[in-house]
Amino acid sequence: MATSYDPFRELDRMASALIDNRGPRVMPMDLFREGDHYVLSADMPGIDPGSVDIDVDGQLLTIRGERTMANHENVKWITRERLAGSFLRQLNLGQGIDVENISATYNNGVLTVTIPVHEAAKPRKIEVQSSGEPTMQVTESAKAGTKKAKA
Repeated sequence: MATSYDPFRELDRMASALIDNRGPRVMPMDLFREGDHYVLSADMPGIDPGSVDIDVDGQLLTIRGERTMANHENVKWITRERLAGSFLRQLNLGQGIDVENISATYNNGVLTVTIPVHEAAKPRKIEVQSSGEPTMQVTESAKAGTKKAKA
């Protein structure tokens, strides 16, 4: 088997091993609004759903998870790129979110969090009212007067 040596890849591997190998990892996510709720999808492959913790404190949504790797003793690693450890993501929800009805599901390594918009913050149609000023009504006598003036 032929392999090529890439010094930059090796340097990158060594640097990432030296720099904070135990701190929180980032989980990539997508966030979009669909109708009257937001949908957050976060990649969390290999994480046990039981280790995922989601909480809301005021307007701060925090998602935590932990990936543990099997402890293999007496092995010589050829490569080990899958990260283990704690994963953390925090989002400021802002105003107008119904924090009481946030829900989450975990399927095929993707965490989906549904964040509903509070009823008071949903767009609504405003009816235009008349200001109460009298409207001009043309009477029959006024119509007759305009005909005489034209003649």
